[in-house]
Amino acid sequence: MYYAILAYHTAGVVESWSEEEDAALMTDLLRVHDHFVEQKSFGPAARLGPTEGAVTLRGSGEGIVTDGPFAETKEQLLGLYVVDFPTIEAAIAAARDLRRSNPTAIYEIRPIALYIPGATLEPGPQR
Repeated sequence: MYYAILAYHTAGVVESWSEEEDAALMTDLLRVHDHFVEQKSFGPAARLGPTEGAVTLRGSGEGIVTDGPFAETKEQLLGLYVVDFPTIEAAIAAARDLRRSNPTAIYEIRPIALYIPGATLEPGPQR
């Protein structure tokens, strides 16, 4: 089954890290990534830029592009992982591995179905 592990952080915290602190965190996270690769459970992952550089498309028709997003929260989506584990418990364990490297982040684990045009929507291979 595929899961999205969404990483959130309090606004401004990530930008406050020094280059050395950020590099150390990424080194720790890459160790976790390597473990997921060894398990053949690791899919795409992305670190998102700050929301100050983002825009939102909303509204009817062609829509209107506005600055944003404007969420009523102090947390911002920092990045995401797509992983393939047989159960949500295994995906939660993976998120705990990530949290050990970045203990101030918040992780949301959500089941996903991959959409590939022309392909059937089937869960990942069961192990």
